[in-house]
Amino acid sequence: MTITDKEAAQKRTAMLADLRKQRREKVERAQALLKEQQAVRKTLSRVLQGEPRSIPDIAAATNLPPHEVLWHITAMKKYGEVVEDGMDDDFAYYLYRLAKEPVHE
Repeated sequence: MTITDKEAAQKRTAMLADLRKQRREKVERAQALLKEQQAVRKTLSRVLQGEPRSIPDIAAATNLPPHEVLWHITAMKKYGEVVEDGMDDDFAYYLYRLAKEPVHE
């Protein structure tokens, strides 16, 4: 490596260190949000073990607002973790189950 290559590498290293310092708060906030989302999805997965459930049922079982449950279930469905499994007895709500569980009849 020549002297100019070393200088360029040192400048790059210093620039990256400065960026990490500037964005530390944003990165920590994003990591905290991700950790919270993972905890909620783990809770939703536990609730969905067994029989399929509707959004209101899941919300009641987890003490989460229905709009938050819907948001998480939609994301879990998008990534293949949850699937629709029919409708409730009143045909008012879709039922959801974990994708890895057998279909209930």
